[in-house]
This record gives sequence, structure tokens and C-alpha cells, in this order.
Amino acid sequence: MNLVIDIGNTLVKMAVFQGNVLIQKKTSLKQNFFKNLEELDLSFPNIGHVLVSSVSKTPSKWLQKLQEDYKMIVLDKELPQVFLNLYASPKTLGNDRIALVSAASKIYPSQNVLVIDVGTCITFDLKTSENEYLGGAISPGLQMRYQAMNTFTENLPLLEPEEGVNLIGNTTIKSMQSGVINGITSEIDGVISMYSTQFKDLTIILTGGDSQFLCKRLKNSIFANSNFLLEGLNYILEFNKSQ
Repeated sequence: MNLVIDIGNTLVKMAVFQGNVLIQKKTSLKQNFFKNLEELDLSFPNIGHVLVSSVSKTPSKWLQKLQEDYKMIVLDKELPQVFLNLYASPKTLGNDRIALVSAASKIYPSQNVLVIDVGTCITFDLKTSENEYLGGAISPGLQMRYQAMNTFTENLPLLEPEEGVNLIGNTTIKSMQSGVINGITSEIDGVISMYSTQFKDLTIILTGGDSQFLCKRLKNSIFANSNFLLEGLNYILEFNKSQ
């Protein structure tokens, strides 16, 4: 059994895999790390390997505990990758994007794949049918757009996404909602269309925290998979266990 741990700025995601099958996952605040680790260890005593991915420095006591209990691998820029990385600045490529492209490489090995992760930022990542990673794009996510309007103006409130947003907003709040939600869906649809003209038979994967909210608003045919990053981390772990 494998355990993959994705450490964000405030949240930690833990997922247990049996082979390629996700058995259980937990998402919690960082202060609950040891509590959740103990619960998973009790529920799944056969966990043998763990992969740790973090956007910041991982506390040493966390790594020490994991190293004592499992065969640990830390995802960094030196770890062998499962795809050919043609990114011009590979050392700046985030672990989240590496994991997403790894999942695309595993699940769609001979296809052109565009992975769109809609979280704090929106990332677009392109893997070719030759298993080459070319790069993509980064733009502000839903919450960041709301926060920007509130932060950089005096009179605009801080909003949350709403259902049933019209194209034409007849109040300031409805206009803001239209600008963010219709703007972000038009952006994603437009980027997909541009990629589709260059890469035939393009498979589109939508993942991330806002994927369920946005997927039904997009015009293009997509696959929504909220666990795509975790599956990518597990594939990286499986690949490097034998290295």
C-alpha cells in the first residue's frame, strides 16, 4: 500500500492507494497532521511507502516521523520523472504541475492531454502523445479574482461564487459575479479551443477545488477528476519505488 501526502499552504491532503486504486483520502489543516496520520496508520497497517509533496518547507519532525514509519520519497526537482520534461525552466516547475502531468502520462500515455487545474491559480499543462511536457499557462483563479477586486478598489465587496449568474449584471454585485464567472469560463473555453487547433484529438482534464463548480458551465467536452493530482503523486511513487 502507498500513502501520498500533498502539503499546501494551509491544508494537507493524504491519500492511501492499493496499487492504482485510491482507497481513502483525508483533507485537513496542518495542525491535524499527526492525528490524521495516526488514524490512517491504524486503518491501513500495510502502508509501506510514502511520497511527500509540498509547496513550502516541510517540518522536519513530520519528515522524521514518516522516515521512521515508512520507506519515504520526497518529490523534488531531482526525482526521476515519468515524462520527458521540455519546460525551459524545469527547476521552477511546481510539484503540483509535475503530479498532474504524471497522471496524464499514466492514464493517457499515447494521447495529447491538456490538464486544467482550477484552484488558487488556474494552470494549463500540455502533454503530447509522445509523452513530452511542453508547458502551459498560469492565471488567477476564482477566489483570487474576487479578492483582487476587493483589495484594489475601495467600494467593491468580497464575494463568493454563486449559481445562476447571468451574462448581464443589473447590480454591482451581479456585474462582479458575471465578470468573474463568465470571464473565467470564457477564458478556459477559449484556451481549450486554441490548444485544440494545434493538437488533434485533444483530451481535456479538469481538476482542482473549483472543478465541480466550473465543469457544467464549460462548452467543451471535458473529464472532471478531482483526484487527478493525487493519482499523479501515486504514479510518481510507484515509478520511483523501483529506481
